[in-house]
Amino acid sequence: MLSDDIMNYYAILGVSQYAKYREIKAAYRRLSLKYHPDRNSSPASENSIKIINVAFSF
Repeated sequence: MLSDDIMNYYAILGVSQYAKYREIKAAYRRLSLKYHPDRNSSPASENSIKIINVAFSF
């Protein structure tokens, strides 16, 4: 069984724990475009993109 930390990475990306790499990559690209600091002027966008990058690198 997967630990809660690993399952949270899937939740951050908004995909199922059984998602294929293609789905994970698409979710990452969608979220990285949405929260990239150059496109999103929100102060929280920098922190969000860091979390998204960590989730995808797992």
